[in-house]
Amino acid sequence: MRKKKVTLQDIANTVGISSASVSMILASKSLNRFSDETINAVYTASRELGYESKHSKEDRKVVIIVCPSVINPYFATIIQGMEQEANVRGLGTMLFTTYWDIEKEKRICEFAKDPSVGGVIFAMIPQQPELVRELNKTVPVVAVGDKQNDIGLDTVDVNNFNAGTLVAKHLLALGHRKIAYLSTSLNSEHSARVRRFDGLKATIKQFGLPAKLNLYAAEVPSLTELNTIDIEHQTGYALAKRCMKETPDVTAMVAINDMVAYGVIDAIKDSGYSIPDDYSVCGFDNIYPSSFAGVALTTVEHYIIQGGKSAVRLLCEKMERQQPRTLEQGAVTRVEYQNRLIIRSSTGEPPAK
Repeated sequence: MRKKKVTLQDIANTVGISSASVSMILASKSLNRFSDETINAVYTASRELGYESKHSKEDRKVVIIVCPSVINPYFATIIQGMEQEANVRGLGTMLFTTYWDIEKEKRICEFAKDPSVGGVIFAMIPQQPELVRELNKTVPVVAVGDKQNDIGLDTVDVNNFNAGTLVAKHLLALGHRKIAYLSTSLNSEHSARVRRFDGLKATIKQFGLPAKLNLYAAEVPSLTELNTIDIEHQTGYALAKRCMKETPDVTAMVAINDMVAYGVIDAIKDSGYSIPDDYSVCGFDNIYPSSFAGVALTTVEHYIIQGGKSAVRLLCEKMERQQPRTLEQGAVTRVEYQNRLIIRSSTGEPPAK
């Protein structure tokens, strides 16, 4: 038996407004005439009832990509991987940046309820998982994040604990016993940073005395993130200066990511020291500048391009099985890429005391 086509009147009856109002809302016309609750109700009803406009097949090919910023090549690279896969699959994309601002994330989630949006990919763990899980009930959502972060969403995982372990084992094997971890904002909203620190800390603790890990972290407000293009480099530079002054016995500095590591490297050199003779430096992400001869940074490879492509493939699977428009709840899918330590000339044996 052929399924009855859903009409504007069906949506209107569900929401309790006129079909003309439904038409205007779905066409994004005169939206100032309607409350946010009414607009949201129309979007939700249109999805749950399975409404298809004349252009809906094309409209649903738009995928929203959410990331903190694009200045860090990590995010630029993962977005490139997503764009490559989206292009192969004939999908259009829209990019939104949050700069770790939870209000921006909230507005993006509201916008994503528009029937023209086919799905959403977070290039990081959302800062408001409950809000995103609610969105995922009607709009397919995939996130790229930490393996240990149980957020109830389909994810492409990075095992950041293991990444920290790899770096710690490498430095300990070289003979380093006084190691520092340098990070931008370190809190529950940035689980990847915390898990890298946890991996370092656990491995160094297991090694035992005299190995010791020092922590240097700087809180970076979202407005600063937005208005300061080189904030990660600046943060790495400032933290390395602090580290050299406050803990002169440190011989190795581990930065939260490669961009922060570049600031660490410049601070060490500007202070008259050399790398790796005086200090060893490590990062995470293996972004493409880290392989340049003038940088040659020891770092952890996360297979960023491949992860971005996998996120789009995972989202496409969810979009294809979204029948009816209300999604199945309960099971989640995880795709994980193994980390690999890339050893370059920024690390070596500690200086003889």
